[in-house]
Amino acid sequence: MSTYPIVRDVLAQLIAFDTTSRLSNLALIDWIEAQLNPIGAVCRRIPNAEGTKANLWVRIGPDTPGGIVLSGHTDVVPVDGQDWHSDPFELSERDGLLYGRGTCDMKGFIALCLAFAPEFAKLNLNKPVHFAFSYDEEVGCQGAPDMIAQLVEHGARPDAVWVGEPSLWSVVSGNKGIMVTDVDVYGHEAHSSLPHLGVSANAIAVDLMGVLRRIERDLMQQGIPDSPFDPSYPTLTIGEIRGGTAHNILARHCHFGFDLRCPPGFDPDEILQPFFEAAEKANEALRAEFPDCKVDVHRIARVPPLAPDPENAAEILVRALTGDNALRAVAYATEAGQFHAAGLPSVICGPGSIDRAHKPNEFIDPAQLEQGVVIFEKLVSRLSAGG
Repeated sequence: MSTYPIVRDVLAQLIAFDTTSRLSNLALIDWIEAQLNPIGAVCRRIPNAEGTKANLWVRIGPDTPGGIVLSGHTDVVPVDGQDWHSDPFELSERDGLLYGRGTCDMKGFIALCLAFAPEFAKLNLNKPVHFAFSYDEEVGCQGAPDMIAQLVEHGARPDAVWVGEPSLWSVVSGNKGIMVTDVDVYGHEAHSSLPHLGVSANAIAVDLMGVLRRIERDLMQQGIPDSPFDPSYPTLTIGEIRGGTAHNILARHCHFGFDLRCPPGFDPDEILQPFFEAAEKANEALRAEFPDCKVDVHRIARVPPLAPDPENAAEILVRALTGDNALRAVAYATEAGQFHAAGLPSVICGPGSIDRAHKPNEFIDPAQLEQGVVIFEKLVSRLSAGG
């Protein structure tokens, strides 16, 4: 009997949990544990500080170093304001495709892990199979670091980490890192006809964003020939701006947020140093004029890149399972860089297309799940042979 129907059923269950990053994922974690406890899997939760969310680290097999980690994030991006043609939290099939939030990013891979968990448990494993299911990946990869630290501290250092982000089962050797930063400027309100009596938070913010734009233009000149990354240079974008209350009031508050995505070999702190200096100078000037004014710069995420490495044990394993030998790198950030930074060889490869992620009517082609079944069957065979 094909394992595909099981994978589809598990995916339907996973999609039914609304695990948008702003919400708790604990109901989903409860459900996953209920599927894995009966087969003897060892489940360990690593909660966030508030206890409202949790990573789930699962071990199948002996409590020894080595083995493989199959990694995926449980959170999904919002559906607010998107034009969905069906309930995003109910798996639906139309025109031969499976629709639902998270179908490709990345509950399809988690469904494969859970569907094959009983097969892993039946093996006489000499090294463990781990699942590493995280929270808050979509808001800056904030959940995984605590789980990675516990895995390493426990002495369970694996031989390979396989991050199942959507790649159409193409092996991805590297990804850019990301630094996400929020900036809040607080000015002093006054009538716009008397600007000398106050200071506009919007005006200060525009000046600071101008510094970022100059950095962005400089980065575009730093392309690297023959780089696997596209674009090859670091990218800086301002994605969010909010400020002011009326055209005739000097703005009391302005918020903007930006992200910097760097290939391996670039230091984000060094790149942003001119901005940090400008922000501190603006802060000092504001506070000298109005003590209630300031510039707050808050880094909300910093995720390291994953550098391509032909000797990477995880990459060698997944290439053997998929038969894919092409070199690829992606511009988006993943938890693979966090695992790799902890000394755990990591690779990216999973079902579905990143082009469908984060969009309305997100879908996965069932053929991608069927291909995943074949790949996981090869993994079972490899593990049963002691590989």
